[in-house]
Amino acid sequence: MNRIIFLIDGFNVYHSILALEEDTGCCTKWLDYKSLCESYIPLGGKDANLEAVYYFSAIPYYLNKPDKIQRHKDYIKCLESTGIKKELGRFKEKSVYCQQCRKMILKHEEKETDVAIAIKLFKIFHKKECDTAIIMTGDTDLSPAVRECNALFPNKKIMFAFPFFRYNAELKLLAPDSFKIGKEQYIKHQLPNPVILPDGQVIHKPQTW
Repeated sequence: MNRIIFLIDGFNVYHSILALEEDTGCCTKWLDYKSLCESYIPLGGKDANLEAVYYFSAIPYYLNKPDKIQRHKDYIKCLESTGIKKELGRFKEKSVYCQQCRKMILKHEEKETDVAIAIKLFKIFHKKECDTAIIMTGDTDLSPAVRECNALFPNKKIMFAFPFFRYNAELKLLAPDSFKIGKEQYIKHQLPNPVILPDGQVIHKPQTW
């Protein structure tokens, strides 16, 4: 059996979704990751099985926008109701120089996600939890971790599922069987509206984002 685990870079996919909306006007933020991942399981062969899906993200508390924060939390609850496992990082302040205003300004960057995905990759291979890991991102920061895993676990397989507008040639060389996620897949795999959680709570798709 080919046991497959997906590791999802939530913000990398989110920016892909924004690019799709800008390109087509179609909003697909209510994305059903479990269904999307299941649709690619046949790529693993007839004996492939979806073992787990990990979703890596962070709550943007720094925005001080309660409605936006609550929507994010509710969305994560919806994903968890489908069996997805969340792994949350954080945002960190960073001083950067603004060329336009010619002064230092504060920005916030998501931290820990790449490291968390890399650690999880090593962990699931070391603990023999899967045979194939599919990383949903186009971020080259994961290249060193993939190289090491390819060397340490030669019997394991790593693939990248490149989000829409996030194809990366460097990662494709590291994992030749990687593939692109088309915009039609985002459109097709959306959560139901509403989502009814196991405890009976009803969460509706936001009317505005």
